Amino acid sequence: MANECTRCGARYFDRRNACASCENDVFTKVDVATRGEVRAFTIVSKAAPGVPVPFVAAVVDCDGTSVRANLIDVEPDDRHVALGTKVELATTTVGVDDDGVEAVGFGFRPVS
Repeated sequence: MANECTRCGARYFDRRNACASCENDVFTKVDVATRGEVRAFTIVSKAAPGVPVPFVAAVVDCDGTSVRANLIDVEPDDRHVALGTKVELATTTVGVDDDGVEAVGFGFRPVS
């Protein structure tokens, strides 16, 4: 789900007091496609302490809505990732606390 500006159609995943594009303050909830296509990506080789590298950060076009997320279940090199790669939304474990409780995040995995 995203918040869509009722005036200009800009979409946001966070709460907004006003649209960054047109300053409108009325939004509606809209569904976002769970499949998309990689429009841009980079292979991250340096990150904050404790963040495993390398990984693939991408911008995915989900039927007109741009979603920034990591690609998962793919080798982080340009032999396995390309512009136009078809992907689907998926969940992944992003960490485990001292009690063994998993933190779950989202990413996109390639589809055939």
